Amino acid sequence: MNDSPTLAINPETVGLIISRAREFHVQEQPVAPEEPVDSAEDWAMQTLVGHEDDMTSSELKSTIDDLEPDQQVQLVALMWLGRGDFSAAEWDSAVQEASDNWTSHAAEYLLGTPLVADYLQEGLTQLGYASEDFM
Repeated sequence: MNDSPTLAINPETVGLIISRAREFHVQEQPVAPEEPVDSAEDWAMQTLVGHEDDMTSSELKSTIDDLEPDQQVQLVALMWLGRGDFSAAEWDSAVQEASDNWTSHAAEYLLGTPLVADYLQEGLTQLGYASEDFM
């Protein structure tokens, strides 16, 4: 690892989330609700259908929900970085935007993103973390 930003979330924890997200997303694609619950929570209100009894989904959601809010914020920012919404040079802006929009529905938002595992892995890579740091 070189001059990577200090993350509030351990890269190994992100690696665990990446691994579980890969297992989860091979089962069934998530869908967004037809009508958002609240306009302030639109970005975080994507939901999954038919996963109430799915252990992978439950464990993954629980893992994310158990993170501190600042860790959830960085997880969302990592996803955005890996998705190309921000560059590595804009990391602080990504974290600030994720913080400004944080709700208790971060897990649902992340799980509702079909390529979240790839985006998280790419986000860590862009921040200078090698695969062995998080996988």
